[in-house]
Amino acid sequence: MGAMIEYPSNGSTGQGYLAGSNGPGIVVIQEWWGLVDHITDVCDRFAAEGFVALAPDLYRGKATSEPDEAAKAMMAMQLEGAAKDMSGAVDELRRRTGRDAVGVIGFCMGGGLALVLGTQRPDAVKALVPCYGVIPWPDAQPDYSRLSAAIEGHYAEQDDSAPPAAAHALEAQLRSLGKEVSIVVHPGTQHAFFNDTRPEVYDPDEAAKLWISVLAFFRAKL
Repeated sequence: MGAMIEYPSNGSTGQGYLAGSNGPGIVVIQEWWGLVDHITDVCDRFAAEGFVALAPDLYRGKATSEPDEAAKAMMAMQLEGAAKDMSGAVDELRRRTGRDAVGVIGFCMGGGLALVLGTQRPDAVKALVPCYGVIPWPDAQPDYSRLSAAIEGHYAEQDDSAPPAAAHALEAQLRSLGKEVSIVVHPGTQHAFFNDTRPEVYDPDEAAKLWISVLAFFRAKL
């Protein structure tokens, strides 16, 4: 099991959940609910597979299970501060693992932020997995030309917020820039189908396929 840690975050201090002690580093970026049990469990699962996973606490201690509260927290989150906390997490993983390259995975809001982080830290982020990623801030559209990571996106077939059409448009945009990208649309699934704490949308079969694919992707690229 992991534990909460503090780490330098561009002049201030970030906090996050760290699991694992050996292997490549993975930044795990939260959904709009905050740093909840599902996200810490994902970190623990990566650690059990031989990675060092760090989930930055972008809400600084706040979490919710109410959609209205989550939406407010997401929109109130200062992107600049979140970017610093994510970048600090990248540096903390490089320090702890002794490896230059890190992977990033994010879910929902975190999937969008994973793409943002990849464009901000092309020096370090070499494998990137947005899972049903959405970027709800109009001014936060990443400069995809800056990406140096290989990208494997996982999306749900029945998802209004991150529909397959948008996923394939992103794929085409990245390909046109010469990026290495693969997009998987999981049949019959809804948004957040990987989140096993939400039985109304969780799809165990497709979640298992996502996990196997992501582990293989990170092992190949890191």
